[in-house]
Amino acid sequence: MIPEIKRILYTTDLSQNSAYAFRYAINSAKKHDADIIILHVVEEGAPFFEEERRKMISERKISEAMDRIKKRLKIFCDRELKDDPEYADRILSIEVSQGYPPEEILRQADELSCDVIVMGTHGKGIIRHSFLGSAAQKVLRRVRKPVFIIPLPEEETDITFHDI
Repeated sequence: MIPEIKRILYTTDLSQNSAYAFRYAINSAKKHDADIIILHVVEEGAPFFEEERRKMISERKISEAMDRIKKRLKIFCDRELKDDPEYADRILSIEVSQGYPPEEILRQADELSCDVIVMGTHGKGIIRHSFLGSAAQKVLRRVRKPVFIIPLPEEETDITFHDI
């Protein structure tokens, strides 16, 4: 028997086409009557700064990321969910943490009791379609949950974020 999907972890790197993968998370939430947790991981910064300065920079990055996600979420909901606004209520929380993205994604998926992970990938490299993004690849090597890897288009989409 296949386990139920009740909680989806959607990870975002805040790239311009990241909403493309969020559509898959919303679609899965609709189909499975599931909730979504949005996660963005801020990579740890400059180790050469003293502790107090590092903490200040980290707090600023986390705050800026949270603001960007909230703005993008509002735009997405206004455009994509205008006919189904109740699906915006499926978003349980927005989490912004600091650390090494693959490790944080795995940790948060477990701590937040997520059933599946949805993440976009840019697939950078010489042979673009043969390689996953490094974060996605590292998550896939160690994860024990289903993961939906969504290739993000290079070109703009109808819900591309530019400056937000």
